[in-house]
Amino acid sequence: MKRIITLIMIGSIIMTSCEKQPDVAVISTKYGDMVLEFYPNIAKKHVDSFITHAKNGYFDGTTFHRVIPGFVIQGGDPNSKDDDRSNDGMGGYAAKFYGEGEEENPETWTLPAEFNDRLHIAGTLSMARSQAPNSAGSQFFICAGPTPQLDNKYTVFGQVIEGLDIIQKIVNTPRDRRDNPKEKVEMTVKITPRSEALDN
Repeated sequence: MKRIITLIMIGSIIMTSCEKQPDVAVISTKYGDMVLEFYPNIAKKHVDSFITHAKNGYFDGTTFHRVIPGFVIQGGDPNSKDDDRSNDGMGGYAAKFYGEGEEENPETWTLPAEFNDRLHIAGTLSMARSQAPNSAGSQFFICAGPTPQLDNKYTVFGQVIEGLDIIQKIVNTPRDRRDNPKEKVEMTVKITPRSEALDN
């Protein structure tokens, strides 16, 4: 009987160790890398859209176009790829049609709100939007510190688990009157196995 129990326990340990760990995002900048985990159980559509965009290279070459010390760093706008700073923060759309916008016109696609109980703390990955709850496109922000005024009003869908110091380097870079860094802070975003991202 003891032998059977031991074999069951060993089998359970092997199965657990073989379970696929969820993928993470690695956001690379000139200041270093941030590793972010996702919360698909509470914000499935937001996670799906972000991962789809990342895999398609949508975010590569975009910038953190809005940085406010003690508050957030914001990015993900394809408008920020060019040298025209005047329209940074005004572009972007969801990676798929999620029931918001015109199905035949991808540039109108937005995400339905998935507000949840996750708090906006340092390193929180959340989605930018206009005043309309279902207006999020591709722009996201990462909190540079606790921002409780955003709780339950914006969709939290992930968290920085490595590289919190990179947020502080980005948020404290010199910026213009529109809170856009004077020197571009470009990013590339890759989706990778958790074990690989945390081993580097």
